[in-house]
Amino acid sequence: MNQSEEIKSKLDIVDVLSEYIPMKPAGSNFRANCPFHQEKSPSFMVSPDKQIWHCFGCGKGGDIFSFIMEIEGLSFGEALRYLAPKAGVVLQKENVEFNSQKGRLSDVMSAAADFYHREMLKNNQIKDYLKSRGLKEETVRTWKIGYSPNSWDDLLLFLRGKKYSNEEIFLAGLSSKKESYNSYYNRFRDRIMFPINDAAGNVIAFTGRVNPATASVETEKMGKYINSPQTNIYDKSRVLFALDRAKMEIKNRDLAIVVEGQMDAIACHQFGYKNVIASSGTALTGEQLKLIKRYTNNVALAFDADIAGQMAADRGIKEAMAADLNIKIITIPGGKDPDECLKNNPADWEMAVATAKPMMEYYFEKVLADLDVSKIENKRLAAKKILTMIAKFSSKVEIDHWLKRLAQIIDIDEGVLRETLKDILRGEMKIESLPRKQVPKNIAANNDLWEEKLSLSLLALVFKYPDLVGHVIDNINIEQIFGPNIREFYKSLIIYYNDKKNLDYNNFKIYLENQVINHVSLLNKIVLLGDKDFSEIPADQVKNEITRIIISLKQFFYKQQMKETEKRIAVAEESGDLEQLPALLSDLKLLGQKIKEIDIN
Repeated sequence: MNQSEEIKSKLDIVDVLSEYIPMKPAGSNFRANCPFHQEKSPSFMVSPDKQIWHCFGCGKGGDIFSFIMEIEGLSFGEALRYLAPKAGVVLQKENVEFNSQKGRLSDVMSAAADFYHREMLKNNQIKDYLKSRGLKEETVRTWKIGYSPNSWDDLLLFLRGKKYSNEEIFLAGLSSKKESYNSYYNRFRDRIMFPINDAAGNVIAFTGRVNPATASVETEKMGKYINSPQTNIYDKSRVLFALDRAKMEIKNRDLAIVVEGQMDAIACHQFGYKNVIASSGTALTGEQLKLIKRYTNNVALAFDADIAGQMAADRGIKEAMAADLNIKIITIPGGKDPDECLKNNPADWEMAVATAKPMMEYYFEKVLADLDVSKIENKRLAAKKILTMIAKFSSKVEIDHWLKRLAQIIDIDEGVLRETLKDILRGEMKIESLPRKQVPKNIAANNDLWEEKLSLSLLALVFKYPDLVGHVIDNINIEQIFGPNIREFYKSLIIYYNDKKNLDYNNFKIYLENQVINHVSLLNKIVLLGDKDFSEIPADQVKNEITRIIISLKQFFYKQQMKETEKRIAVAEESGDLEQLPALLSDLKLLGQKIKEIDIN
């Protein structure tokens, strides 16, 4: 048994997926709303018996690894590393995926985090500083806050001793290079180190804060905070600090609170607000918002007052509004940041969160606070600023609501504002027009034709009631099954059954895995479709349902052949090819008789 199979054997797919989505029993299976697309009625099915999942809405499906890869945005090797500890499996170093470059860089970062943390524990000055910032010892350990000593090569020597090369350490962003001497030195020196993890909990970068005890003009010039550079495992536009710790609480509370700084996020978690993540001082990006949308559509922002006042121009807020995220603004009394507010009076923070205002309400207040809207020039200014923000919504309902609100406040006819909004939208479309997106393959593939859906239903019944497979094979030919992949699948089923004389899911799955064209994903879709659509059909009605589907497929097949024959007759008549006509007319008559026979039966 290889290591991926060992992990699958030790983990229950229902337990793992339940960490991300609420599931309800559906017969012997479980049903849920798909986390990968918006849907009102659940079409996401999970089989604990077969350890597979499939969504009949977007067409995605697979096993425990494919789910983690999709929802966490990981490669197979990264998913392997993510699930191994949950299963209690120690990955072997010779594993190819484990030993990939990304895996090696992740290992380097993990080793560096351990090194920095140990150095911090030995440094009373740094420990006292963290304590003075209100961080408990448990918090410091949990977040693995560390310290990089004022040395040029101590980390390098430590990592080389762990058999990591200079190039790997450099590619991880932990060292800098002296080109003239072709030598390396520590990137971070005399700094308090905050590890940055990806959504799966792997260390991918660091933020280094200058040591306050030794801070100087020279060190401040380098920056109070310096971050890891972009690497093969770290892209700051795709990472949110603390998301790995906050994601399940975000899902449970259906709310993500986004703060500006890492210390703010850590302080919030220490005080029990575990659905808090940090943007690390940057504007929210589209990729970060996609990460948030995996867990909730509700976002509350708790940035500094000055930053919040500029939100209209912030690209991240624009994208969040276009993505139909519900945005609220948390205003902290006195303009304090969350860290300071929690240390002074946690009740103030709790109240600020509870009274967070919808983004547009906050923006209306900000824009109109110092404007006398009885003056025409101020009406014009207010309309321009607020309409620019309204234009960012994709929801017509929200656009209509805020237009009415604006018209009422500045006492301008709503129709005039609507025309102005159209001008703004036309201007934005000219500037921001993009090529039309192609329909995603998985969505297009799911828009099956009626006859293909019927073919899938027939096969779904076969696998739900395998004793009837012989009856089906005896009564419908390969060419009467529709959809190229479905037809090939049925052909494999016939070959397998004729050899084995029975049908077992696990054995047939192994058989498919060894074929040139692997139809395992289609098999899983078919099996879960049977459970989804035919769980409540009485056993004595199953054969009748199979017969009904076979009749429909045969009728469609023969009618299709009749249309083709009629076309050939028309061509023969036009070309004067009288020799072919009698045979074609005979074929047409025969096909008509076959349809009648099916109708009678």
